[in-house]
Amino acid sequence: MDLTYTEEEQDFRARLRAWLAKVLPELPAKPSPDDWPGRRAYDLGWQRRLYEAGYAGLHWPVDAGGRGATPTQHLIFLEETERAGAPYVGANFVGLLHAGPTIAAEGTAEQGARWLPPVLRGDEVWCQGFSEPDAGSDLASLRTRAVRDGDDYVISGSKIWTSHAEVADWCELLVRTDPGAPKHRGISWLAMPMDAPGVSVRPLRTLAGSAEFAQVFLDEVRVPVANRVGAENDGWRVTMVTLSFERGTAFVGEVVACRRTLGELARTAKANGRWDDPVLRRRLGRLCGEFGALWRLTQWNVSEAERSAGGVPGIGGSVFKLAYSHARQELYDTAAEVLGARSLSLEEEWTLDRLSSLSYTIAAGTSQIQRNIVAERILGLPKGR
Repeated sequence: MDLTYTEEEQDFRARLRAWLAKVLPELPAKPSPDDWPGRRAYDLGWQRRLYEAGYAGLHWPVDAGGRGATPTQHLIFLEETERAGAPYVGANFVGLLHAGPTIAAEGTAEQGARWLPPVLRGDEVWCQGFSEPDAGSDLASLRTRAVRDGDDYVISGSKIWTSHAEVADWCELLVRTDPGAPKHRGISWLAMPMDAPGVSVRPLRTLAGSAEFAQVFLDEVRVPVANRVGAENDGWRVTMVTLSFERGTAFVGEVVACRRTLGELARTAKANGRWDDPVLRRRLGRLCGEFGALWRLTQWNVSEAERSAGGVPGIGGSVFKLAYSHARQELYDTAAEVLGARSLSLEEEWTLDRLSSLSYTIAAGTSQIQRNIVAERILGLPKGR
């Protein structure tokens, strides 16, 4: 097996590295974490630069507006942008990594033509309206109702932990269209405009002090039936496609970032004397091996997804998500050991990252849910009674 880069891939890396060196110094100052309109403008501006340079949608198929890049080129892009300290997707996260790929895989040609180009160009932001206050980890028990009225659905209910709702143009929304059906069979996947009458947003402040989540209240909101992706009451299957992207490939850039953080932790520990602790050194070494393995799993997941029909990741995404969530938490617990008393200061970036890492075993499906998926769908173990 030839594991070396081809001449074309090496040329792709060189051109990307040169472009990043030219464009990054031209970027405006990053807005305050609390300035969400400013962050939206900043993130959309970066996406627009990527689009104009031909680097937007590398992981999307060509017929969805993507660039048709190889899996290796996609991974090179992630490595080089992280190495250069380029902006992350930010407010574009849901549109680029969840909703967009789902519409590309499951939507009609007309839906793709309407919603995909604005995401790639950096014109529109999406949020995710899946979780509900009373559903907990059981997403399929959602209660938000959508009643058919002619060419519209009339929607009432609420969603919580809705990412970037405050600045979003569209929401990937799960609703119950048949309350009499078994809970997994009466759900539909809709694209809801966030400026529709009856939509109200209440920001939620997290433990880290940020407000990238919100609770969204829906009071008889009318959404066209044409905005439904997939068949009516087939939304749970479409949702599994969305979650496959979220768990399988959406975190790939973060693995690269964690590997960089690990190197910075080692350098900081050597500078402040913490490196003399053999237990800490052993922990850093083990994390280095763990994130190295996660990167290899990431490479496999991306390659498999981009070779599959519709580019949908396989069940291996649950394995990755489970392992990554816990590794990330341990990484930032270790950062607290390296920082010592400084880890109590919210002025430290690693402190904020540590607080954020606590949510990773819940977001995109709890670790308990992922263990069930791995046990039942990969290992073939029987369901619990």
